[in-house]
Amino acid sequence: MQVVLRKLGRGGRTVTGRLVRAPRKGSVIVIEFSDGMHEYVTTPVRRVLKLAGGDVFYVETMNSRYRLEVRTREVALDDAMGGAT
Repeated sequence: MQVVLRKLGRGGRTVTGRLVRAPRKGSVIVIEFSDGMHEYVTTPVRRVLKLAGGDVFYVETMNSRYRLEVRTREVALDDAMGGAT
């Protein structure tokens, strides 16, 4: 699935690509860039919050906070997360 990951706070960056590993507590988030050769990997996830009625998630990792917006779905993210909201 195609996603946009925005780091919140000062010096935040935006990453657009394919979600390789869904956000689960204790696991890292992996986003593959469009070139297929590079990946963006976060620190382990502490918690995942979903906005009601949308494809927007707020993810807190050990070091940072992110806004994850799903652009196109291939697999339901709710199922991939295993209900860890």
